[in-house]
Amino acid sequence: MKYISGNGLNENQARAKFDRILEINSKERELGYFKVLTEENEFVGDCKLERYKHDESILEIGYIIKKNFWRNGIGSLICRKLLDVAHNLYPDLAVIGIIDPENMASKKLLEKFGFESYFIGIEDDLPTEKLILKKLKVDE
Repeated sequence: MKYISGNGLNENQARAKFDRILEINSKERELGYFKVLTEENEFVGDCKLERYKHDESILEIGYIIKKNFWRNGIGSLICRKLLDVAHNLYPDLAVIGIIDPENMASKKLLEKFGFESYFIGIEDDLPTEKLILKKLKVDE
């Protein structure tokens, strides 16, 4: 959580987040939050592919990886899988990633897949950077 809010959640906040995750997962079968596990079934973190809350014509990806799994290529595997799913389901939709501007590893990861920064500022009282991967319609 170092680069998300810098703080843990209290019980009420955790319950509200969990309820929101369940709601998102119930809307569309292919979108939502997903556990990330090793082949040995060890929990690595989680990831999401959902509709962006401010514009449902855009998809949002996200990921949280336990620190002991950082710098092992897992972020790349997660991004590749989420972007493949996004492309197969909604090839015409743009995809965004929202990060802490100080999280250079996430920024480099998203840029590796073609994302470009379009917003740096404060959102929901947190330092925020948004990167977008624009999609071109097939008939353009």
